[in-house]
Amino acid sequence: MNSSPGFTLVAALLVISGCGSPGAEDPAVTEAPPNILLIVVDDLGYSDIGPFGGEIRTPVLDQLAREGMRFSGFHVLPTCSPTRSALLSGNDNHVAGLGVMGEFLYPEISDLPGYAGHLADQVATIPEVLRSAGYHTYMAGKWHLGEADDQSPYARGFEQTLTLMEGGGSHWSDMRSLSAVGEMTYRRNGERITTLPDDFYSSKSYTDAMVEFIDSNRDDGRPFFGYLSFTAPHDPLHAPEEYIARYEGQYDDGWDALAQRRLASLKDLGLVPADVDELPPNFLTRGWDALDDEERRLHARDMEVYAAMVEYLDTSIGRLLDYLRTNGLYENTLIVFFSDNGANGARPTAYPGNADGSFLASFDNALENRGLPGSFVDMGPAWARASSAPFRFFKSFTSQGGIKSPLIVKAPGTMAGAGSWNHAFLHVVDILPTFLEVAGATYPEVFEGRPVEQPIGKSLIPIMSDARAEIREDEGVGYELFEMKAYIQGDWKLLRLPEPFGTGTWQLYNLAVDPGEMRDVSDDHPELKTSLIEAWERYAEDNGVVDHGGRFDAAYRAAYGGR
Repeated sequence: MNSSPGFTLVAALLVISGCGSPGAEDPAVTEAPPNILLIVVDDLGYSDIGPFGGEIRTPVLDQLAREGMRFSGFHVLPTCSPTRSALLSGNDNHVAGLGVMGEFLYPEISDLPGYAGHLADQVATIPEVLRSAGYHTYMAGKWHLGEADDQSPYARGFEQTLTLMEGGGSHWSDMRSLSAVGEMTYRRNGERITTLPDDFYSSKSYTDAMVEFIDSNRDDGRPFFGYLSFTAPHDPLHAPEEYIARYEGQYDDGWDALAQRRLASLKDLGLVPADVDELPPNFLTRGWDALDDEERRLHARDMEVYAAMVEYLDTSIGRLLDYLRTNGLYENTLIVFFSDNGANGARPTAYPGNADGSFLASFDNALENRGLPGSFVDMGPAWARASSAPFRFFKSFTSQGGIKSPLIVKAPGTMAGAGSWNHAFLHVVDILPTFLEVAGATYPEVFEGRPVEQPIGKSLIPIMSDARAEIREDEGVGYELFEMKAYIQGDWKLLRLPEPFGTGTWQLYNLAVDPGEMRDVSDDHPELKTSLIEAWERYAEDNGVVDHGGRFDAAYRAAYGGR
């Protein structure tokens, strides 16, 4: 069991939350360190959920936001597994082993620890550290950080697991993969599962598993860390038919209209300057008015399915939170919710082996079957752009649409800042130090006999009751993935995207007035631009970033062509 400093920190956190004072008789303060529930969803757009201005029905997250704090400046990595590596290690994705995603490794870099394609041995993980501190550790959902036995979540600190090892696939029991050359591998406590129950649906079944895991040790007095890692709303878009029906006709006016509604909602929330009226150019797709009636019906149905997936996610989270309440666990649980990256605008033909269309032709995507078993439909760049409005692009890009995520944090007890916003720049590496501070745990210098790189994140605890607080001041954060590059320092952002998405060279943006990254101000601030380029180069050197020599630029052009 953990030592007393952790309990002291818990007491301090509960004071921040308005729940008493150190030394109070409440056993939640004096005896029990908090449970920690981490909920990560997959490819959710910044403004999809109600607390961030979306029209999709999310009453559970709405309530969580009222009880907790919303963070408008939370940043992740552009794609799934790099974000998850940084999340679980508290370190840059290049240090954590996901300098590129495992699906896209090539021989020249495969021997570098930062490009292992799986969670590297040179880092320790949240569950490894918390388990050493006396926590139960549970995981249900998507792993995507290595598929071998010694790379599974069961081998990296989780004591009970039900996990999808790869990046995605069917949300039903049929286990159909994302691509012609892929597969779906499920493991329970390290052992491979070859079949799934007929009633399997990813969001339902992962939630069921998490409830089961928590309940198995509910009365032993030890806290738990639960990582509920949904695969929804990652494509293929699938949802129960009755949920899809709730959104019939809601998106018939198209993606351009939705983007404008989302922009207006964000302005109403004060998350976008009131004078921002222009959206980034939408050159990856046609305008809604350019489609024929059949195309509109099919695309509107796809967004209906997406919205249904998100609402069902909300329902699933509600079932878990209700379980915690019923069993007296909710009040002493720290809850964190966010998305691993922005909405997904890639087409299914971009997945390995899908370019010729033959694999995708094996699905039944008739209007009446879209979103149901046997179908494979997606958002595409137009709906993804609307989900990301007013930001530039979406998942896979280091522009704001790819790396900004909605974050909700609910501290144990009743938070003093309940219902408020914090607008500080935050990063996914900040989650690990937050959890360790709450638990009173210390990240080791050596774990299981091997030296481990120290985390670079900063705990959120100092800002969890102060809407104006910062944890970084003027400290910058660097990015690189697939040759998409960025460096953010305060309101300034240095960005490099390949042509035609950018210029292929560094551009400079003032995010405070230009959140859509539409006006390059390099000529107005040449000295600042030079200093940020130098800062990015230091970041690259410190984290072992490899120069890929342009090999990924052409791949992006192929993946994100017109639709």
